[in-house]
Amino acid sequence: MLHHVQIAAPVGSEDRLRAFYTGVLGWTELVKPPLLAKRGGCWFQVPGRGGPDAELHVGVEDGFQPARKAHPAFVVDVDATAAAVGQAGHPVRWADPAEIPGRRRFHTDDPVGNRLEFLEG
Repeated sequence: MLHHVQIAAPVGSEDRLRAFYTGVLGWTELVKPPLLAKRGGCWFQVPGRGGPDAELHVGVEDGFQPARKAHPAFVVDVDATAAAVGQAGHPVRWADPAEIPGRRRFHTDDPVGNRLEFLEG
């Protein structure tokens, strides 16, 4: 079982990330432990589809470069998620169905440019 995945973000981007992960995706922000909260960043609860919840940790990083190839993938209601992402003005790039037969999926970028994948379960 996976507990969490961590991605990076630039210093001071937490409000944009919160708007995306809680506002667009509807995920719950988790309270970081006090010693870790001093470092910045934010954590989100990723609702499990048919399994336990996991977490997405976003840590701030000096000299940040967005992850353009490496990415986490989340099992979601892919149509509802694509609609929410698109309505919020983020790109929805559908994957070629021949790549993984029987599994619809798309990619987008979070507000700081990290690549994310969403697929149906």
